[in-house]
Amino acid sequence: MAVGKEIRNKIGSIKNTQKITRAMEMVAASKMRKTKDRMQATRPYSQRIGRIIKHLAHANPEYKHSFLVQRETKRVGIIVISSDRGLCGGLNSNLFRKTLVQLSQWDKAGIEVDVCTIGTKATVFFSNLKKTTLVGQISKLGDTPHLQDIIGIIKIMLDAYEQGRIDELYVVSNEFVNTMTQRPTIEKLLPVAASEMEEDLSGHWDYIYEPDAKDVLDHLLARYIESKVFQGLVENNACEQAARMVAMKSASDNAGKLIQELQLIYNKARQAAITQEISEIVGGAAAV
Repeated sequence: MAVGKEIRNKIGSIKNTQKITRAMEMVAASKMRKTKDRMQATRPYSQRIGRIIKHLAHANPEYKHSFLVQRETKRVGIIVISSDRGLCGGLNSNLFRKTLVQLSQWDKAGIEVDVCTIGTKATVFFSNLKKTTLVGQISKLGDTPHLQDIIGIIKIMLDAYEQGRIDELYVVSNEFVNTMTQRPTIEKLLPVAASEMEEDLSGHWDYIYEPDAKDVLDHLLARYIESKVFQGLVENNACEQAARMVAMKSASDNAGKLIQELQLIYNKARQAAITQEISEIVGGAAAV
């Protein structure tokens, strides 16, 4: 019964794959809890410093930092954050699809794009994309990245902005909504615009700077960009583990359904073979 043996081998192979996907699902679930806690711990700082920076866009300091000055857009820079590994459903492909839509709009407007990537998948994708220039990349940061790991990538873009090589800066990453939903987002970081305020200002905002406006703004605005990019990185890590957990659960369930279908086919083939053997025995006995 060669057909039955082939089906048994296929069932065994699928069962082995199902064991792997179940193990990966449990590992992803464990990592997701840790990365989610880390993401929630970093959110308050990022949100608070964001509100302060947006207040500064309404203020009138004696020193106007270049990060607060609007200028004509001829070239933009984007920092794209992806995962290092696959097997996480459509997480990276959805992010790249949304980015390509935005790149197409810039291309129609005659705006050139410089890209820095964080994550192996983004590096591979944008290395093969002709409409952008890859100016920096970093990968293999692990499940617990630190701010120091991405300072170099951020500095490339900040230096380019201050020197006038780019006129706007964006960060592209996945936002963690819940375990089942991860939303690709494109957020503008520079220049900070007054229209981006998250809350209405009823009065006039201004600040007293110590030691002086230049020193305070130079450090504060740099910390703002670093915090936003780092927040995008830790959120993307949480999204990766959640998406992988869901994808591996789906793979395990699909493997179970396929095993049931193959088992039914095997039983039918085995029953047909037994019936044929009985018929041959009965036919032989009748001939005798």
